[in-house]
Amino acid sequence: MLAAEHAPVSLPRLGKRLGQSGSVLMRQLAVMGTASIAGQAGPGWVDLRQEDGRWVARITPQGLEAVALVTDAPGASPTQELA
Repeated sequence: MLAAEHAPVSLPRLGKRLGQSGSVLMRQLAVMGTASIAGQAGPGWVDLRQEDGRWVARITPQGLEAVALVTDAPGASPTQELA
């Protein structure tokens, strides 16, 4: 879903679309962002921030590159399933 959107997506909207709670999304997105976990920086695929009091997520250029690598691979799933 994030790969298909060019604007930030609110966590409630993303959660509803994926069937996940906000706290689950925050944990999953934190690992895909730039947060340092156990001294190791994340890949920076997702930017997670608060805008006007709402948490929003946006895919980064690095995230789009990762999606392209996965979807261009032989036997890859369609982009819609990854997003």
